[in-house]
Amino acid sequence: MSLALRPVERLVFIPRLRAGMQAALACQQGRFAPWLAVALGAGVLHYLNLDREPDWQPLWLVLPLGVFGFWLARRWLLAGWALGLGAAFLLGLGIAGWHAARLPPPLTLPFSAVQLSGVVAEVQPLPDGRRLVLEQARIGEGETLARTIRVRLRADDPARPLPGDVVSLRALIRPPGAPVVPGGWDFQRAAFFSGLGGSGFALGAVTVEPGEEAPLLAGLRAWLDRRVAEAIPGAAGAVAAALLTGTQSAIPEPAMQAMRDSGLAHLLSVSGLHMAIVIGLVFGVLRAAIALVPWLALRVPAKPVAALAALAAGAFYMLLTGSQVPMQRCLGMAALMTVAMLAGRRVLSVRVVAVAAAAVILVAPNEVAGPSFQMSFGAVLALVAGHEALRGPVARFRAGGATGSRAWRRAVLVVFGLVATSALAGAATTPFGLHHFGRLQIYGIAANAVAVPLTSLLVMPAGLVAMLAMPLGLEAWPLAVMGWGTEGILWVARLIAAWPDAAPVMVPLPGWGLGVAVFGFCWLCLWRGWPRLLGVPVVVAGLAAGQVTPAPDLLVSPDARIVALRTAEGVFLHRLPGASNFTRDSMLRAMGAAAATPLPDSGEVAGGAIACTPASCRFQPRPGVGEAVLLRSPPPARGRRADPPDAAALAAACGRAALILALEPVRPRCRSGETIDRFAMWRDGAQAAWLGGEGVRVVSDRAWRGDRPWVPPVPLPGRAESLPLAPIDPGG
Repeated sequence: MSLALRPVERLVFIPRLRAGMQAALACQQGRFAPWLAVALGAGVLHYLNLDREPDWQPLWLVLPLGVFGFWLARRWLLAGWALGLGAAFLLGLGIAGWHAARLPPPLTLPFSAVQLSGVVAEVQPLPDGRRLVLEQARIGEGETLARTIRVRLRADDPARPLPGDVVSLRALIRPPGAPVVPGGWDFQRAAFFSGLGGSGFALGAVTVEPGEEAPLLAGLRAWLDRRVAEAIPGAAGAVAAALLTGTQSAIPEPAMQAMRDSGLAHLLSVSGLHMAIVIGLVFGVLRAAIALVPWLALRVPAKPVAALAALAAGAFYMLLTGSQVPMQRCLGMAALMTVAMLAGRRVLSVRVVAVAAAAVILVAPNEVAGPSFQMSFGAVLALVAGHEALRGPVARFRAGGATGSRAWRRAVLVVFGLVATSALAGAATTPFGLHHFGRLQIYGIAANAVAVPLTSLLVMPAGLVAMLAMPLGLEAWPLAVMGWGTEGILWVARLIAAWPDAAPVMVPLPGWGLGVAVFGFCWLCLWRGWPRLLGVPVVVAGLAAGQVTPAPDLLVSPDARIVALRTAEGVFLHRLPGASNFTRDSMLRAMGAAAATPLPDSGEVAGGAIACTPASCRFQPRPGVGEAVLLRSPPPARGRRADPPDAAALAAACGRAALILALEPVRPRCRSGETIDRFAMWRDGAQAAWLGGEGVRVVSDRAWRGDRPWVPPVPLPGRAESLPLAPIDPGG
């Protein structure tokens, strides 16, 4: 039987096919434009992941491509849309490069202690002191630095500097730290775009001189933090301050860890939830107040006036909390929704989300690579798409049944709304959480179902009342109520975090896997009808990337103080004195492990995968793969360099091991195999290695990041030692 179509059938089939395609395109009317924001973000990410600066400026092509694509779309929609995507991609690539080019270069800071002075731009409370952000900083009598400096004061320092004050202190300052593992979070890139030049700590007391004029919002933020901390003691007060001003630095680490493990950490980042509560409360109160006064109700349009006043309140709240990315996104969406409401258009749509995302990308393109931007917009896009998909069934359920059954139907919808909101937001943020943090919050839906209503109905309203009552000195009772609510949030966080396997550690999702998952997620949310379901297997494929891409078998920290070896029975550490716990935890997270075991002085562990002597450790994680040898030296006495690796152990490893690793310089080097020694970390930063049957693959941090404006140049002999001799703030 032939499957070929007869001429008459072809004449009928072709018009039907054309009509079907036109109907499919008509169904997606209005859904093509949001993809331009996706292409814009993809262009920014492409720029950030290049290994060198582009050789040409792509912004010159954006306008002609965009105009031609717009003209073409009026005749051939898909062809014009494709050109528009290309123009948006080039716009993201070019705007990110333009932002990077206009920023001052990273600072070259002295390695020894310095006399530092500057104007206090911000005071950040800590659990055991405070940290200052200094503008117009000077080192000694030198010129004003082009970037800000962040310095932690001594815990026993009695000084209480305020924003606008001029301070002087002796401090040890370091540039922002390099990534702890190759491909890990780039602190130097984040600091480069944020304007941070270095971080450090005070070596003595700080001298404070009152400034001429204090920054209004920074001073108000510090004042609010102080008043809240005085009224609500302990961790609850720090959480309450974070909800009002966005300052998280004072939250104790145990409370922060409980919030992370329970899936409630998003409540601490002043975000769209808090902005929505503020705008919603102001809108509702003003509209009700106007309606309660007959003279005003007859003369003033309550809805537009209340909407504009609520938008102004939201803008002030965003500025007060430091204009964080989720707040910028939410304010942009609120502004668009207000315009749509005043114009009589539908308020909630994916177009509003896309326009807000594009605005944030154009203003701060580096935020696209951060978890705040990704998780914020991912959650909102999922909620908007879910609302559109469920709007019909929910309306039918609400309208169904007899009049007497309406009450229980409303109650069911309230419960369903809480669960669905938590489920959609949690599912949407899962890929980003796996990529950035390597953790999965199993019980996040249960925790959010309790904590989010508590925040919305009790904590934030009480906090807003307290802020309005503070100038009158009447904030005691509202802050007490807010304290009860934050204690409840912390109780929920600690309870959920203590459940079995509340936050299992997993191998972080690789960047390419996250990209695949995000593409599938956008496909699922941006299209209409059954074609959107094609995004589900794409999301699953992206999430499975963590199983396809193995974690490194071996990691070395950038300061050459920690070596991590991954075996089937867990991770084993070789750690030198002075190593950072932060670095250790980050290395374990990159290997998908929650804890590690120290390497033995001698003997075998991990079923023979590791065999140690005092001078060396042989490491073969799996049968049939290459072998690595770690050459060990005794810890040096204070003020002295460590001894070089044992010559006999080095000779025995040469020719046998695929990789020789030493935390001190290796001389002479073996003629075959790879060698990682202290010079490699000094020159190229953190190191990662994968052992295979055909040898070993070694990747350094410098090879991963390439030659970018935020990457320090290759150190040369004669320059100051770049390995830290004292604890540093990584710049996160």
